[in-house]
Amino acid sequence: MQLVHLLAAACESADLAAIESLLSPDVVAVCDGGGLVPAPHEPVRGAVEVALLLLSLLAGAALARETVNGLPGLIARRADGTPLAVLVATGSPWEIATLWIVLNPDKLRRWSLYS
Repeated sequence: MQLVHLLAAACESADLAAIESLLSPDVVAVCDGGGLVPAPHEPVRGAVEVALLLLSLLAGAALARETVNGLPGLIARRADGTPLAVLVATGSPWEIATLWIVLNPDKLRRWSLYS
């Protein structure tokens, strides 16, 4: 999904308008912090709210486009290379409808073994 590449660029440049333009107006982001890191407990809904969430979660992270469980996604890494988040995007070719965001460090440790 080309949108994932565009999303990474928009997040890295902290371009709120560009992020919003890639999201469906009724986009939903579901976060898994595992109770170990700050993360919304309920799904975040709406392009503005999800764009702001992405900016807050991914500030300063290096983003790389990855295939995650067969779906287009991103891995966000801290400056030392450790995973900060894994995101999966679903939707249409022209807008992202759902983002699944794994922030749980226990799950990310397993991810770093395979990437």
